[in-house]
Amino acid sequence: MGLELNRLDSVNVLFTSVGRRVELMRAFRQAYSELGLKGSILATDIDPLAPALSEVDRFFLVPRVDDPEYIPTLAEICRAEGVKLIFPLIDPDIPVLAEGREFLEENGATLAAVPAAAARTVHDKWKTYRFLRSAGLAVPKSWKSLPSAKPGFPLFVKPRIGSAGRGGQKVDTQAELKLALRRTPEPLLQQYLTGPEVTSDVSCGLDGRVWAVVSRQRIEVRWGEVAKGVTVRNEEILSGCVTIARQLPARGPITVQCIVQDGRPYFTEINARFGGGLPLAIAAGAPSPRWYLAQAAGIPFEPPTLGSYQTGLYLTRHDVSRFLSEAQYAEIARHRI
Repeated sequence: MGLELNRLDSVNVLFTSVGRRVELMRAFRQAYSELGLKGSILATDIDPLAPALSEVDRFFLVPRVDDPEYIPTLAEICRAEGVKLIFPLIDPDIPVLAEGREFLEENGATLAAVPAAAARTVHDKWKTYRFLRSAGLAVPKSWKSLPSAKPGFPLFVKPRIGSAGRGGQKVDTQAELKLALRRTPEPLLQQYLTGPEVTSDVSCGLDGRVWAVVSRQRIEVRWGEVAKGVTVRNEEILSGCVTIARQLPARGPITVQCIVQDGRPYFTEINARFGGGLPLAIAAGAPSPRWYLAQAAGIPFEPPTLGSYQTGLYLTRHDVSRFLSEAQYAEIARHRI
């Protein structure tokens, strides 16, 4: 189903800025095995100590995302390695890769990310707010400057451009607000909502079809990523996520965040990439790595009915250490391009 592709014997996948996404690499490894499909998992990062580098077949230490050589370097990796699929894994990569799509795809790769205009929208939280509101979804009241009619406290202040929740803070007084506005680059003010935060992993095909929406309530967050969570189902969230995916339009995975207050979801952010809590969605019945590999390889498959996944499934994470000798570190560092 999906794209009309010839059956391929192997599919090589490239992940950019792989960082700590160890579980995601293992999920793709398992998907290859389940499909009986050959292929290599490739990754880039700027840090020799990125933990997920140990989980891939080949890796490359590349320039920073704001370096003019970043896209040409990725394009050369795609050409030399016969890459078929590219997945960005951090928010700053997405608009850069989306703008460089044609260059990246000229040798047969497919970028599993939203179009450039959508990438600019989700990268900017004010544009995201306007997009969500124009889609007819409930959103928290938001201002990009202090309104003449003072909003009531508490408020939430966050940078317009940012990721992983960095820089966001609740303010309860006028004095706290003034300090937050001074310290926050391009601040966005929002109505403070008190309900539980729900993040939905939305799996969209390379042809735009919405395959699955799995929602999880955050119980504990570390470094902007879920550490404890539980799957939930809410029809209004499901419907809203489908609307978002279709109107972007989404290509590849996205995550959608909302806060449920008084039983109603208020949509807040969109990340056009795999969410950090994707392993919970996979365990609940949405094995999207297998679907992406199958679609790229031209292997027929049929995702389950939207909304049919296990609810009440909990995720809890723990740290695992990896140790490198000086010689091992030096060997990894030699992969810098």
